[in-house]
Amino acid sequence: MGLPSINIVFQTAADYSIKMSQKGVVGMILQDPIVEGAFTITKVSDMDTRFSEENKLYIERAFTGYINQPRSLVIYAIKVTSEPEEQFPSLKAGLDYMATQQIDYLVGPYTTNETQATEIKTWILERRKENATPKAILPKLAADNEAIINFSTDSIVVGEKTYNANAFCSRIAGLIAGTPMTISCTYAPLTEVSNIERKNKNDMDTAIDNGEFILMHDGKKVKVARGVTSLKTIGADKSEIFKKIKIVEALDMIRYDLATTIEDTYIGKFANSYDNKCLLLTAIKGYFLRMEAAGILQEGSSSVEIDLDAQTAFLQEKGVNVDEMDEQEIREADTEDKVFLKATVKVLDAIEEVSLNVAV
Repeated sequence: MGLPSINIVFQTAADYSIKMSQKGVVGMILQDPIVEGAFTITKVSDMDTRFSEENKLYIERAFTGYINQPRSLVIYAIKVTSEPEEQFPSLKAGLDYMATQQIDYLVGPYTTNETQATEIKTWILERRKENATPKAILPKLAADNEAIINFSTDSIVVGEKTYNANAFCSRIAGLIAGTPMTISCTYAPLTEVSNIERKNKNDMDTAIDNGEFILMHDGKKVKVARGVTSLKTIGADKSEIFKKIKIVEALDMIRYDLATTIEDTYIGKFANSYDNKCLLLTAIKGYFLRMEAAGILQEGSSSVEIDLDAQTAFLQEKGVNVDEMDEQEIREADTEDKVFLKATVKVLDAIEEVSLNVAV
């Protein structure tokens, strides 16, 4: 009677993620002369009115979003004794709090300097080693990693004010978090911005290839040049797809869903029999099919099965003579408390380049 139950749990996880792919959660560490502590807000009007004016604007920019607003802002305010522009304390207290929250994108204070940006980057990479999935938008930090967005545009004019990259990271975080999983943020317009530090096409191409997330002015409006991560170095474990924010976000969501659902509904709750391994395979396949139907994964691209190579290696380590076993016998063999699976998925990219030949 276990099959329907675990299938329903995975289907629920898939349905929830499809809905939540429309919005994300932004984590924000602030420095403020009055306010301190943790806050979670879902709209601008929930904001503590005691925040400094610059922090209020920083929060408001995050809620601008894109297609949608962020689902919520998780804020941790560190109290400073003078203006934030004059202090660059460690962000450890805020990072320790963020480790207890489920966030999608993290930003530092609007005055974030290189030392603080590096502190956030280090925290992000450590968290991801623990199978958490936070990412960060950091000003002018060439991190060469898919979990860091290196925002590098300066001289951003909004009304009578001009901002540099660090003060506009919250706007970019909210924009990305408000982008549905089925599209990318490439060419997303920032209608409130009237001008920016401008680059020619060659310079923009170079910046994007260098892993920089930049804004561009197309002659009429300011928009995102391309939704890229800071990843530059491609190797055996990192392909070109990890340069795309859309792809990384979808893979992170799938990894989080599968890991947490397996932990909550499967581990410790079933005997490690072949039948129960098949039950898990069926449930994961159902999750993938829902992701395909939602347009997040390419239709017909998903598969999951027992990892025959890993299972064979395990049995050999235990002294089992696998040479006398066929593949099905290896699949059904006792693997003590371990389950070896492998899966394949293909995340659908967004249309970002169009070639059109017009015959005349």
